[in-house]
Amino acid sequence: MIRTYAEAVEWIHGRLSFGIKPGLKRMEWMMERLGYPQRRIKAIHVAGTNGKGSTVCYLRHILQEAGYSVGTFTSPYVEQFNERISVNGTPIRDEEIVELVNVIKPLVEEVEQTELGAPTEFEVITAMAMYYFGKMNIQDVVIFEAGLGGRFDSTNVIYPIISVITNVGFDHTNILGDTLEKIAFEKAGIIKAGVPVITGAEQEEALQVIFEKAKSVKAKAYVLGKDFEIKDYEAMENGERFSVDTLFSKYRDLTISMLGFHQVKNAALAVMTADYLKTYYSFIIEEEALRSGLEKATWIGRFEKICDKPTVIIDGAHNVEGINSLVETVKTHYPDKKIHVMFSALSDKPLENMIQPLADIAETITFTSFDFPRAAKAEEMYEKCKHENKAFNEDWKQVVSGKKKEIANEDVLLITGSLYFISEVRSFML
Repeated sequence: MIRTYAEAVEWIHGRLSFGIKPGLKRMEWMMERLGYPQRRIKAIHVAGTNGKGSTVCYLRHILQEAGYSVGTFTSPYVEQFNERISVNGTPIRDEEIVELVNVIKPLVEEVEQTELGAPTEFEVITAMAMYYFGKMNIQDVVIFEAGLGGRFDSTNVIYPIISVITNVGFDHTNILGDTLEKIAFEKAGIIKAGVPVITGAEQEEALQVIFEKAKSVKAKAYVLGKDFEIKDYEAMENGERFSVDTLFSKYRDLTISMLGFHQVKNAALAVMTADYLKTYYSFIIEEEALRSGLEKATWIGRFEKICDKPTVIIDGAHNVEGINSLVETVKTHYPDKKIHVMFSALSDKPLENMIQPLADIAETITFTSFDFPRAAKAEEMYEKCKHENKAFNEDWKQVVSGKKKEIANEDVLLITGSLYFISEVRSFML
């Protein structure tokens, strides 16, 4: 029996030792024992390489502004563990975490004695979310963010009313495959029979895989740039302005506060999803709610300015596509500023391909590390960089404090890399 929140979180994190184990057998076993809570959830499923969290955030805000109560399941957390399971953006209470662990823990101990083996941390948290939203606190709608891939992701035990695939890029290639077709095949695994899928995937080879999967299960696919379009994009000082034409409506001069054209794409996915819900599922979403939802949406740790003089920006760009989007956003919004980069990442990432774009925009670049099992060594990353003004220091707190004092007030300190790293930095600086 778990009695305290600290014990509950410690037990959950203790499951990290079981690593990543793709497959749905353990989840299906637990769902059966729990009385199939996922069947009682009106769910939206979001997968993709990048932009999942932001897309979930935009869609949640739109639905909230329309008067709906919205549950979310996201990962990883940035400020506190509980935020992974939230209602209207508010993380569930510590006592609810304890209650959920006491429901799930006996099942975990039982299943790991079978041939199915030990559930992972992500499987445990997903099971907690399914039980919470299916039995303890039923919502008007729940948005589930897939963890890794889609086909064998723990969240894929749900049968959603709509699926979203944000994009397809190279990440977790050791698990998902080393070609866009293979990765798209895993992402497309969330597409269910008769359930529409909305996607921001751009590469022809990825789209072909998504189309084939959708066709095979009689699911209609809607593609950004084809079935719905972004128009009149304009970068502003504190946000982005754009229009979206869907198959059902035209929305002019929408604004968001999250910076970058990649965020405009994420917002467009949320607009199309909301429009589909309104058209085919009788959700009452007025244009004013949609506009207001987009404007209010913020997602911590994504191109987030956390102080001025000097400007300090943190961004969880944890793969090549994320880095490229970050670099373009910096060029658009800070074209005349000196950029000082601080970078830390996990060792299983394509480090050279992530470092070079950052080095190209950097006045100085400093590599550091943090306390995480897969964190890359600062010196290892330093050796991969060709920048003439580079440095490394394993102690990231020293780097942050030193850089803030060292650079000019009008310069920008850009801290980026692993979301786990960004979470620690954000907590320390705020």
